[in-house]
Amino acid sequence: MLEAAHLTCVRGERTLFSGIEFRLPQGALLRVAGPNGSGKTSLLRILCGLALPAEGEVRWQGIPIRTLREEFHRRLVYIGHSHAVKDELTARENLTVSCTLGGTPANGATVRAALEQLGLDDRADLPARFLSQGQRRRVALARLAVAAAAPLWVLDEPFTALDKLAVGCVQEMISAHLGRGGMVVYTSHQDVAVVCVTSYTIDLGG
Repeated sequence: MLEAAHLTCVRGERTLFSGIEFRLPQGALLRVAGPNGSGKTSLLRILCGLALPAEGEVRWQGIPIRTLREEFHRRLVYIGHSHAVKDELTARENLTVSCTLGGTPANGATVRAALEQLGLDDRADLPARFLSQGQRRRVALARLAVAAAAPLWVLDEPFTALDKLAVGCVQEMISAHLGRGGMVVYTSHQDVAVVCVTSYTIDLGG
C-alpha cells in the first residue's frame, strides 16, 4: 500500500541517498538504518509528504501522495525525533492538542486511557516542563494508542530515552498494529526486536 519509486534526496550539494525503491504491504515493518547524517529522517519526512524528493515519488495505494494531500495525512501518524511537547501544557493537554492537529481528535476517556497505557496516569496533569525526557517521549508516543486505526505509522527513533518497561510497551503497540494489518516505518539506533511476520530493512549507510 505504501510505495517508494526511485527516491533521491539532495541537501545542498550533497546527495544523501538515491534510487530508493520498495513496496510495503499491509502488516509489514520497515526499519530504516544508517549512521547519523545518512538521510534517515529526510527519508521519513519524504514518505510522509513533509518534504519533497529531488527525484522519484511516493505512492499510497498506487496514487502519488502529492495528489492525495489531506486524505493521505489522515491515514498516517508521524512522530518525529523531537518530542514536540510544549512545556507550558500538561501531558493530557499536549496529547489532546497533538491528536487534534494530527486529525484524530480524542475525548477525555481516550486520552486518559492512552496516557495510562504509557504509564503516565500519575503525570497526566503535570506541566511538561516537570517531566523527564523519557516521560516527554512517552507523551508523544501515547498518540499511537489514540490513533491505532491509522494504517501507517512513521516513527523516528521511537525508543530513544525510554526505559526498559516503556520500550516493551511500545514494542507491543507496534506488534499489535502490524497484527491488525497496519504498516510501520521506523528508524532506531537500538537493537529492539518487534514481533511481526514481514519485515524489511533499508540501510542508508550502504
